[in-house]
Amino acid sequence: MLNKAGIALIATAALIVSGCGGSSPSGPVEGSWDDVLAAANEEGSVVLYSTQHPENLEKLKVAFQQKYPEIALEFVRGTDVEMNPRVETENRTGKGTADVHMVSDPAWITNAADSGAYSTEIVGPAFDNPAFERADSVINNRFFLTSAAVFALGWNTNALPGGLATPDDLFDPALKGKVGVVNPAGFAAVVDEYQFFENNWGSDDFNQRLAAMDPRVYPSALGIAQALSSGEISATPMVQPLLREVAAGAPVDWALPDPAWGTPWYSHVLSSAPHPNAAQVLADFMVTVEGQTALSFGYGSALPGIPDSVARAQDIPLPDIKTLTPEKISQFQEQWEKSFLG
Repeated sequence: MLNKAGIALIATAALIVSGCGGSSPSGPVEGSWDDVLAAANEEGSVVLYSTQHPENLEKLKVAFQQKYPEIALEFVRGTDVEMNPRVETENRTGKGTADVHMVSDPAWITNAADSGAYSTEIVGPAFDNPAFERADSVINNRFFLTSAAVFALGWNTNALPGGLATPDDLFDPALKGKVGVVNPAGFAAVVDEYQFFENNWGSDDFNQRLAAMDPRVYPSALGIAQALSSGEISATPMVQPLLREVAAGAPVDWALPDPAWGTPWYSHVLSSAPHPNAAQVLADFMVTVEGQTALSFGYGSALPGIPDSVARAQDIPLPDIKTLTPEKISQFQEQWEKSFLG
């Protein structure tokens, strides 16, 4: 969900833009990267919309400010369901607030990359770092691989001192009513996750068996992590690796199943960006070692050898959007609600 700071930022920035007449620059200055940097310093600020973990986004902000002290980075953290319509509205009206958009919705990524309607081409030098593997990491010279979420089995160690070895361990009768799941409403990636369960974890009735456990339903994986830590639930198949919770002393642990489901984040520089040069600088920074170190705690990294990364983002493919059309997502949601919510 959007926090109060994020809402205030949107409101303030919207007023500023409207006061300037609502026009949006079309792209960065022509010239060298040094020219882009100089123009970015003149712009003095940049805004990121992202669905990534807020603590990682805060680390990104700190690292970016250290490298580019003349450019103030602000981020607004929300779900794809919240952020994608904002990006579409800003593009349609020409009244931009965001400069860079970091998104995990596979259908939105694929369709927007194909259309080119929301983005400008990236120009930063970091994209040509051989370790970034540009050919496998950039779509249509606009969307660039930034991170990946890899999902784990998680448990509360007080409730389950022996942990979970396989997804089938979730079906212990003692866990009935104590398993946490995410509501897929509006989330194409979560629909893909449930479909992955059916196709990869034993029998094709995995989701029906999961529904029969009378699970508690949460709006996001972050909510599930909090519920595990508090003991509200005992186990889940839908949580990101709990590195920060374990480091903080929470009574939780996690393990990656084989195979594990994941989904990548791609980012793009918005054509409605009010700070088009600073947007390019931020985009470039996000795929440097410093940027990836900030973003990769508990996530897949787009560069090799990043500390506390749990996977390589290039190994996590975009889901096949043929199974994630609005009609199919709606059908799945209807079936899911009948099974999980009664």
